[in-house]
Amino acid sequence: MSIQIQLITNSDMLQKAFDIRREVFVIEQMVSETEEYDQEDISTHFIALYDGLPVGTARYRTTPNGIKLERFAILKPFRSMGVGSAILQHMLQELSAFEGLIYLHAQLTAMGLYSKFGFEAIGEQFDEAGIQHYKMTYQKA
Repeated sequence: MSIQIQLITNSDMLQKAFDIRREVFVIEQMVSETEEYDQEDISTHFIALYDGLPVGTARYRTTPNGIKLERFAILKPFRSMGVGSAILQHMLQELSAFEGLIYLHAQLTAMGLYSKFGFEAIGEQFDEAGIQHYKMTYQKA
């Protein structure tokens, strides 16, 4: 088993990431496509390859509050195999010199993963695209 995380640098890889997000968010979780695809041109995108096969993706972007990690999506057959952890670890390493706030909006089912990497839930539970979330902020070790 080999998991590789790559910065997306071309339109073919970006389309593969969009395909993964469509499968996970639009088809599986029934998020509308108009809500799913936004801020793409100002985001830094990553793709996870499992033995060379594109199986996961995530992105981050700068907001007025700091850097927001978002759109973590892993194809169903590859969940619980370390792909999400690999993407998150890679992104945090890339952002290690950033001094400001790093945060995300976590679906309830993903909070455990983010907690393992030092994220802490703040505030009240909220609805985003019909799915319950908590805002989580990164607490550097």
